[in-house]
Amino acid sequence: MLHRKNMKLVNKLIAGLALSAVLVSLTVEAKTKSSNQASSKTAKKSESNKDLSKEDQKFVELREAAKVNDIAKANTLAAQLNKHDLADYVSYFQIKPQLFDKGMQARSDTAADAAANNFLKTYAGTAIADRLRNDYLLVLGKRQDWTNFDREYAQFQLDDDTQVKCYALQSRMAKGEDPKILGSEAKGILLDPQYFGEACPELVQSLQRAGGLTKYEALAIGRIALENNYETLAKRTGGEDPIADIVKKARVDPAQAFRDFEKKEWRTGRENTAAAWGVIGQFLAKKLDRQAIKAYRLQHEAGHHKLLSAESQEWKVRTALREGDWKLVKESIENMSPAIRKRDPAWTYWYGRAQKELGDESLSKETMQALIDQFNFYGQLAREDLGMKIYVPKKVAPDEALVKQMASQKSFARAVRFYDMGLRFEGNREWNWALRGLTDQQLIAVAEHAKRIGLYDRAVNTADRTKSEHDFSLRYPTPYREALSPIAQSIGLDTSWAYGLIRQESRFIMNARSHVGASGLMQVMPSTAKYVAKKIGMDGFKPSQLSDMNTNLTLGSNYLNMVLQDLDGSWALASAAYNAGPGRPKLWREKLPRTVEGAIFAETIPFNETRGYVKNVLSNANYYSALASSKTPSLKQRLGTVSPKTSVLSELP
Repeated sequence: MLHRKNMKLVNKLIAGLALSAVLVSLTVEAKTKSSNQASSKTAKKSESNKDLSKEDQKFVELREAAKVNDIAKANTLAAQLNKHDLADYVSYFQIKPQLFDKGMQARSDTAADAAANNFLKTYAGTAIADRLRNDYLLVLGKRQDWTNFDREYAQFQLDDDTQVKCYALQSRMAKGEDPKILGSEAKGILLDPQYFGEACPELVQSLQRAGGLTKYEALAIGRIALENNYETLAKRTGGEDPIADIVKKARVDPAQAFRDFEKKEWRTGRENTAAAWGVIGQFLAKKLDRQAIKAYRLQHEAGHHKLLSAESQEWKVRTALREGDWKLVKESIENMSPAIRKRDPAWTYWYGRAQKELGDESLSKETMQALIDQFNFYGQLAREDLGMKIYVPKKVAPDEALVKQMASQKSFARAVRFYDMGLRFEGNREWNWALRGLTDQQLIAVAEHAKRIGLYDRAVNTADRTKSEHDFSLRYPTPYREALSPIAQSIGLDTSWAYGLIRQESRFIMNARSHVGASGLMQVMPSTAKYVAKKIGMDGFKPSQLSDMNTNLTLGSNYLNMVLQDLDGSWALASAAYNAGPGRPKLWREKLPRTVEGAIFAETIPFNETRGYVKNVLSNANYYSALASSKTPSLKQRLGTVSPKTSVLSELP
């Protein structure tokens, strides 16, 4: 699926390219982050509330009132739903607005304490109780009620909220724990400013005052927010940043920032010099500007590598990859903060590759061994580098008795209840909560149950969690084959690739719809659909037909084939084009300094969403191919190489 974010940029990128101009106008820019990202982008929505009972319609209204913390409306609706079968959620939606104000900030008063504590006792051990505990912890942390905070935090199962983690560190600090230990932990969790909230800036400032963080470390954490245009948050976190003006300028015009800082670098301390060059390098790299490598080499000379944000550290490696500077790749990964290096297998793989390119085959093999049992893009690449075949583990068939046992679990039935109401977020919460602590065989049984009732996204999500026993037919299902195969064969489109794309786009949710209007299995935009329908002679097409499976597959498959032909048969470029529009991969290709392997092209795509998308689609496609054929597919062959090439005018397709 493709998003619109900045039409001025689109027009600039595709000027003079007749084909790309038509195609890009039909697509939209890269999707917003989310990461666990696939299902959040493909939320199943009911066409309208008309199919719901009156009670369920009120339930959905209550949910929406709770979202905006409308206490009065939530109370009124909850009073009308005292006999609803989802009574725990009715209570939650009534209590939650009492814990937060309409600005979405936690309240510090004690007005809702009795209701919250009663709820936690009544519904102990449930998914929604853990959700309320998360909310209540933010309230307790805000008022620094560490006694009650610690009691509730010990029972918080998911523990996936950065603000709560920051309050937990504040609580430990109040008890006299070593600030340096706490500072080290803080640096490992403070990587994304959108989750800092109120708690994390307070933590950073307290740790700096106590000696747990140096002045420059606090500034570096604040600078993460500044790089992402959260100026007030940056000041609250790290204080006044001496290179704030450089960061702001680099966000807007990194080339000018480069020229300006080059003139006055000598006036800045060594730590600030390193930080400034890192920021400038990051934003130049995201524009694929050749000056990025110079900025990063200047930063490398200045040192202080761990004072760079995660983005700056990662783009330093990507820039070195584009330029073929394997020594800088290796040293940049060695200098990464441990938390950044560990969170993405990319850095293990590229470190092993750098070792190999620099002549240390034995160390490279040792590094790559850590990846070979990972079922992802880098696991496949590592196996190929070691001369091994793609690994599809032996199928562990689901035990029929166990399938029936797991299907009878209340949480899975509740999840389906939410799905039927069009509330996929709540449904996924219930489903995933029930998966905690299950054995591999139990997970396979649940995944099989999900497949049988048509919840293919849950089948994939559940089967993906197994550790040592697997059923890849559940991880990589092939529903709707009788519809997709003839369509793909008629246009010469690789079916495994189409399945790999559908798995990434919609997780096989038939009525998936994105927040920008793309819909169906292949997440086709209405404007794209109109264009493709006209080109293939589908007379009388109406956007409402995108909800029809065959129509959606026909238009999506033909569009994918069009971008493939337009991009010289490159799966890497075409996958990127399906997500970000054909004009962008053409521009990215033009800006390459040299011919690069497809894996390097994928790694250095400047849009986070598209970069992950291309890796996932091609990794998926390779597993689908391995499952469908006795031949051993090669991810590297699918990726191929990408060379600098000036785009030329062309006719459709």
